[in-house]
Amino acid sequence: MRAFSRWFHRTTLFGIAAGSLLIPATLASAQEPTPDVPKLPPPRLAAPVTTEAPKVIVAPPAIPDCPKSAWYVNPPYRSTPRVGFFPIPPTGCGYYSVADMLTGESGDKAPKSGYPPFALNNTPFYEADFRYVDDPKYDPDFLERLHRIHIGDNWLLGTGGEARWRHMHEFSSRFTGKTNDYDLTRIRLYGDVWYKDTFRIYAEVISANTASQDLAPLRIDENKADFQNLFIDVKVGEIDGKPVYVRVGRQELLMGSQRLISPPDWANTRRTFQGVRGFWSNDKVDIDLFWVKPVIPNNSGWSPADHNQNFYGAWLTYHPQKKEAIDLYYLYLDNYNKTTTLGLTLAPTGVHTLGTRYSGSNESNGFLWDVEGMLQLGQRDGQSITAGSASAGLGYNAKNLPMNPTAWIYYDWASGDGSPNAGDYNTFNQLFPLGHHYFGWLDLVGRQNIRDWNAHLYLYPAKWLTLNAQYHVFSLDSARDALYNAGGAPIRASLGGAAGGRVGQEFDLIANFHLSKRSDFMVGWSKLQTGDFISNTGNGRSPELFYMMYNVRW
Repeated sequence: MRAFSRWFHRTTLFGIAAGSLLIPATLASAQEPTPDVPKLPPPRLAAPVTTEAPKVIVAPPAIPDCPKSAWYVNPPYRSTPRVGFFPIPPTGCGYYSVADMLTGESGDKAPKSGYPPFALNNTPFYEADFRYVDDPKYDPDFLERLHRIHIGDNWLLGTGGEARWRHMHEFSSRFTGKTNDYDLTRIRLYGDVWYKDTFRIYAEVISANTASQDLAPLRIDENKADFQNLFIDVKVGEIDGKPVYVRVGRQELLMGSQRLISPPDWANTRRTFQGVRGFWSNDKVDIDLFWVKPVIPNNSGWSPADHNQNFYGAWLTYHPQKKEAIDLYYLYLDNYNKTTTLGLTLAPTGVHTLGTRYSGSNESNGFLWDVEGMLQLGQRDGQSITAGSASAGLGYNAKNLPMNPTAWIYYDWASGDGSPNAGDYNTFNQLFPLGHHYFGWLDLVGRQNIRDWNAHLYLYPAKWLTLNAQYHVFSLDSARDALYNAGGAPIRASLGGAAGGRVGQEFDLIANFHLSKRSDFMVGWSKLQTGDFISNTGNGRSPELFYMMYNVRW
């Protein structure tokens, strides 16, 4: 534009100068006397002579519209499904991290990232979507470029990882009445290689450690060196112009609301499986078929798959609108292990699960909803299984109020057994869930033999600060069955029902500070005010937890 302006001014001045030379000559010739000669016809001129400079209209040079490469839309990734009582983060101009606030760099929307602005991230790293880095209009930083390293025209290499530390201070840890004060650390590193959109090799290693525990560490606390994910993807065809993939190897699974299938990030080791999975997606539908075996964490070496368990599934998700999802699924767990705890036989079992979910949000009126129901049938150690679970929640996002509040109220139910080890078996099997998110952050309650009225509130005093408050009222569905923890293990039982069924009330407060584009600090407090069931089945001291956590991802 500056070059054009200089050219225009020079052309105009030249025209004016030329005109100034021609005009005096013309006027002078007009003032001279005319001789008395015969009139002759005027000569023909090839073109009229003008004294005005020609007007030249030149269009400004067009700005080239750089085409987006195929890597901008490929390979395909899925967005993570919404969990229950999901928040609605703030939008609009502001500071989206503490670092932005300190440097005065505000934005009209949240910065692009393949990671969420929160310390916990259940989404597998292999689903972290960094395709925006290949947008020619985007200027990535050095670490973002590491996610999209192009080798020639056909190969793509991505790298990244995470380091985190969490301090835990537990009072009456695991209902023992003892204090447990300790630290958890974890490092994850991954490499991701694509050939076009047809072939992929993904590898992720994990090192999870704990220190200074007063009680024996849980199995999920430690795994010093192992593969968390190690698989290949092969494109085997296309349906409706969209690729169909088959994945073989070690892999994390995350489905729907994660009430039944999740790699819970709170666990220091994260859950993973080994097997085969086929999947396909278009703009409206996601389809998954899988056959896997759960991997059992082993702190002394390679963690093996449990060959006595086979987990099969077919999962379909339909998106009628952009912010809505309908899930339909069938799952089958065949567990040959012999497991008995607190006098209850948990396996061997073969359990079929049929379920559906409808969740969504309406931006125009602020209402949110989430409804899910599950039915289980099968056999457990010679007994017929008939069990079920249901969740129903209604929420509201008041985006025009200060701090952008989102509030939810829920009821969760999972059936229990009224006649343990006799007759039909009615205890719901929660399979491989994200229990930590749904039944309080103490992890003392799982989706088995439970009734839970719960309420949730999210507030954003700043766009980089998330506050979450939860309140749960727990009671057993059957007083003759056990209380099961977040991992599905029975931890208290009164098989005769004499202890009552009131578990207690839990309070959870969480604050997450989004420090920078890649780092978060989270602090929280949780307490279970115990009821008669806990008091009558052992130490009744109310468990309490204080924790703080820092993580960085790259």
